[in-house]
Amino acid sequence: MLDIKTRLSSLETLGRFMGQYKEESADADLKEINKLFLEDYRTTIKQAGIYNNWFTPENVEHALEQWHRALNAENLHRWIENYTDKINPDKEKTIAIIMAGNIPLVGFHDFISALITGHRALAKTSSDDSQLIPFLAKVLIAIQRDFALQIEFTEGRLKNFDAVIATGSNNSFRYFESYFGKHPHIIRKSRSSVAVLTGDETPEELQLLGEDVFRYFGLGCRNVSKIYMPEDFNIDRVFEAFFPYHDIINNNKYGNNFDYNRAIFLMDQIPFLENGFVIIRENESLHAPGAVIHSQRYSDINALQKELESRQDDLQCIVSKSTRIKNAVGFGQSQAPALWDYADGVDTLDFLCSI
Repeated sequence: MLDIKTRLSSLETLGRFMGQYKEESADADLKEINKLFLEDYRTTIKQAGIYNNWFTPENVEHALEQWHRALNAENLHRWIENYTDKINPDKEKTIAIIMAGNIPLVGFHDFISALITGHRALAKTSSDDSQLIPFLAKVLIAIQRDFALQIEFTEGRLKNFDAVIATGSNNSFRYFESYFGKHPHIIRKSRSSVAVLTGDETPEELQLLGEDVFRYFGLGCRNVSKIYMPEDFNIDRVFEAFFPYHDIINNNKYGNNFDYNRAIFLMDQIPFLENGFVIIRENESLHAPGAVIHSQRYSDINALQKELESRQDDLQCIVSKSTRIKNAVGFGQSQAPALWDYADGVDTLDFLCSI
């Protein structure tokens, strides 16, 4: 099995490679790898958008940039430092990884988590995101060929595995529980993210909130789909701050969602507000349909914190500047998680070290 130093160094090199998604961004220190892969890398980014129209170049490049920043030496060592003594080189397992495809590279964290802890990754990509991760795996193998023994992709039925990490919808969650429940597992279902406004936000902070809402067209579990606001908050401030994102309506898929939900609300006489590219309606549900944001007024932020705690199993991320809201991230940061910001709050490395 590869030693931890080699695995860390290889992932760091992969992170540097991932930062070369633009023509002017070639890293001279990666000359040999770039000869083999750089042209195909940029082609693969374009192909990802052909296979999935949600994967625009801008959104794919954003995901790649986040991983480029995450996979540096400092972050990698901080991520793994509490687990190096727990990794047993004689306990290599095969981890079946079932990946979602709602946003680019959404299964990549599980993939590298298996590798960094010395296990084999048996990965089944979503048909919606079947280009990027297998390509990056080829680059990683070129960086360190021994990874070839630890990586396998399959399109068929998963066989001969020891543990499972699966991510999907609430419907697939029930199937995964039934099929994989007898194995050690992490099985994730749909979650939602919310923002809590205090009324003291600057225009710049509210504009950053638009990044949390509109990045990836709102399809990620870390995208804000509901906004809590004080009773006297002027919602026009949100519409004004969101205006720089108005071009999102030009994406056919997003535009169709906007038109469909607007028509449904009109026919059902459901009150709502809209500005031509996003709909805001009052609703207690955390999850909102495409191109829609739910809103809810509150009078007591301490009571709201207790409500959020009671719904933590349905929440992925909370965006707020309030110090009274526990574990909140700053505006514009919901789609930039660190390596140690685990989905659903379940420590993947701890799981992988314990099986």
